[in-house]
Amino acid sequence: MTTTEIPPVDATTALAERLFDGVIATLELAAVHLGSELGWYRALAESPATAPELAERTGTAPRYAREWLEQQAVAGVLTVDDETAAPDERRYTLPEAHRPVLVDRDDLAYMPPFAHAALIFARNVPRLLEVYRTGEGLSWAEMGDARDAQAACNRAYFLGPMAGQDLASVPEIDAALRAGGRVADVGCGMGWSAIGIARAYPQVRVDGYDIDEPSVEQARRNAEEAGVADRIRFTTVDAAAAGEQGSYDLVTAFECVHDLADPVGVLAAMRRMARPGGTVLVVDERVAERFTAPGDAIERLMYGYSVTCCLPDGLSTRPSAGTGTVMRPATLERYAHEAGFAGVDVLPVDNEFFRFYRLRTGA
Repeated sequence: MTTTEIPPVDATTALAERLFDGVIATLELAAVHLGSELGWYRALAESPATAPELAERTGTAPRYAREWLEQQAVAGVLTVDDETAAPDERRYTLPEAHRPVLVDRDDLAYMPPFAHAALIFARNVPRLLEVYRTGEGLSWAEMGDARDAQAACNRAYFLGPMAGQDLASVPEIDAALRAGGRVADVGCGMGWSAIGIARAYPQVRVDGYDIDEPSVEQARRNAEEAGVADRIRFTTVDAAAAGEQGSYDLVTAFECVHDLADPVGVLAAMRRMARPGGTVLVVDERVAERFTAPGDAIERLMYGYSVTCCLPDGLSTRPSAGTGTVMRPATLERYAHEAGFAGVDVLPVDNEFFRFYRLRTGA
């Protein structure tokens, strides 16, 4: 072997290094959550600070602020003006390019909610060990603030390009909403999808339905703060029993069908809710069309969510379809046929994470 040749990394070493990198990443997510919740990123976005200055601005402990600042600089998240200065004299800066990722919650690059969600799901592992052995489930209600993290993850997309760009790219949906059509948002969660539609289309009226009362209560508050509460009504109800028959121009289910214990029942209800000529739309994860291993980053992410959250939640109600996060197109098509739909069309919406399905009510 010449000095320029690099010996191959054996599979054992490669996997060990990958998992070691994962340990580092997990601990860095914890630090991101600390910085977000304690207001440290927001304070640094206003102006650079030393550890004592940051602690004073945010009402936190200086020694912890110093350790966090050093960790963030070592991780490459913050910059420091003088590495050789005394620890409490080093001044740290949040680079402008990092502001959308860590501070601006309406930016699509905003990541703290994803860090929060990952930490919550990891926190539930001791309980998951139990349900994995017994076959029981773990509901959103048992996961504590997981519902808040999940809603925050989707907030920027739902309030931004979801309605104004992605729904607007589908001519029949755009025309119906511009004309002031009625919308039913099934599995609305904390309401950001309904609010996004109402903001993008000032003439529409939206009815949001969800079985989780805390989410519905927060959805009402969110609508009030967004200034659209006069055009949105949120109701706590099982989605399979939601809505008024034949009353809606658009019936939607955003990122929730894979969580449902009875997806066929809910889809059948959505079919009944749509008026003749109306649109039934399911927006769910853009997973691969078939199982392959190893998978790409999206597959790995979605299976991670499924193992720690979505499948346990789906199995928390019995009987259950037990779909899990990775709901492939063929699975949704089967559910749709069982619910009485004539077929499923994948709409040409260019989105990296979501696939838009139109469920056909007629041939």
